[in-house]
Amino acid sequence: MEYKDWEKMALEIGFSYAAHLNCDTIELRQEVRDMCGANTCGMYGKNLACPPACGTLEECRRALEGHREGIIVQTVGEIEDSLDFEGMQEAEALHKKHFYEMAEKLRKICPQVLPLGCGCCTVCKTCAGPEGNCRFPEKRISSLEAFGIVVSDLCKSNGIGYYYGPQKIAYTSCYVL
Repeated sequence: MEYKDWEKMALEIGFSYAAHLNCDTIELRQEVRDMCGANTCGMYGKNLACPPACGTLEECRRALEGHREGIIVQTVGEIEDSLDFEGMQEAEALHKKHFYEMAEKLRKICPQVLPLGCGCCTVCKTCAGPEGNCRFPEKRISSLEAFGIVVSDLCKSNGIGYYYGPQKIAYTSCYVL
């Protein structure tokens, strides 16, 4: 498949935007992982796709080795204001639905695909971690942030928007192919 095929697939699935990902633009930063360690989302050490269980930055670098391109996908949702948490959750749920659907399609075409999502992995309603083993390791999704990636920088480096205005929320993920 070529990029235009991936883009067409992404838009047909329901993403708002899709852009070519040049893997040379991916930077893994310790300061992003340090933010994970602050546990503001409450998933640090609890979700097996999040730090520290998802591996060190060096292990994440190795997972990206050999990948040259991919696709960035976004869902942009409408919100009433910056306190519209219900609107934010609806947009995130829609993004994840589309993200998992495309991940499954890409895994059939390109088994070495590395999907990097937004937020923690939600394949299972309740994660088996930290004591248990992942029930679906072939479906587990780490987030861009878990890999130490600054999402706004990745978007800028690949020519896709990040901020769409005060009454919009964007969720961004990618597939490294």
